[in-house]
Amino acid sequence: MNAVPGNGAPTSLVAIENLHKSFPMQRGLFGGSTGKVHAVDGISFAIAEGETLGLVGESGCGKSTAGRLLLRLIEPTGGAVRFRGTDITALDSAALLPFRRRMQMIHQDPYASLNPRMTAGDIVGEPLVIHGIGDAAERRDRVAQLFQRVGLRPDQQHSYAHEFSGGQRQRLGIARALALGPELIVCDEPVSALDVSIRAQILNLLMDLQDEFGFSYLFVSHDLAVVEHISHRVAVMYLGRIVELTDKATLFDVPLHPYTEALLAAVPVPKVTAKRRARKPLQGDVPSPINRPTGCHFHPRCPYAHARCRAEEPPLREAEPGHWVACHLHDAGPRVPLARPLEAVA
Repeated sequence: MNAVPGNGAPTSLVAIENLHKSFPMQRGLFGGSTGKVHAVDGISFAIAEGETLGLVGESGCGKSTAGRLLLRLIEPTGGAVRFRGTDITALDSAALLPFRRRMQMIHQDPYASLNPRMTAGDIVGEPLVIHGIGDAAERRDRVAQLFQRVGLRPDQQHSYAHEFSGGQRQRLGIARALALGPELIVCDEPVSALDVSIRAQILNLLMDLQDEFGFSYLFVSHDLAVVEHISHRVAVMYLGRIVELTDKATLFDVPLHPYTEALLAAVPVPKVTAKRRARKPLQGDVPSPINRPTGCHFHPRCPYAHARCRAEEPPLREAEPGHWVACHLHDAGPRVPLARPLEAVA
């Protein structure tokens, strides 16, 4: 794909271009590689300043891997990650260090991501120590301010992670991510491990912080309701590829890809409308990322698949202004309602 969805704008903060990541499979203690797991298969997107891009899909589709690749927590197999125009995949560890300050992460499990041997204050203040920011007194003041901003008491700095509730631990993780004043935060399922009663509080906190500080989010989640609440645009992943990307209102109202349509059909709603009744839930299982289907990865489960889908990979293209989709049904011409049978659109 030549173009990057959302790239080229003067306010673009980060752009991922044709990013790949595969993990070799090994057999036995001394065995060689027996294949590859293709976790991320040539994805491209951009995130603007102050924007939240939601990244959704089934478990195992490569969402979390994409977030870690963006931060270079793992090394890509191919492609580029450009932060304000600089390809950070080409930087060594010393040159990458200043970019570490500008990109942070909030993890899925707030307890597993916190050091049980450190006090809460030391956990939040550790990034300041690593990057040599301020003296001891200034760091203590900064940590106290962060505690208050995320809804924790400053006197809780001397407590340990096990003394906090799940929601409080996630607030600690948010405070740690804010410590260095980042421009981009990757949120990897930040509310999936929390009680339903706490999720809205954490989501509203994240949105308030974005309004206050103006940073951007890549929000990784499998929960469409959460993504709809917090995101400006949404990218849908399937088996390592992005199959649709647009603003959230358009995606939820007029999905163009059959996989997006099936995801929305699976969301329980109290009142079934005629539009929702026309959408059919997805059948079958996700194919193996080791032996991927040829052509469009979704064709074995797609009710609209035809011979071209099995033979030719559909590129991610702009079917309508701002609405990108990887589907042969939308290669050209006006939008096609997916609820119609294939014979009506062939």
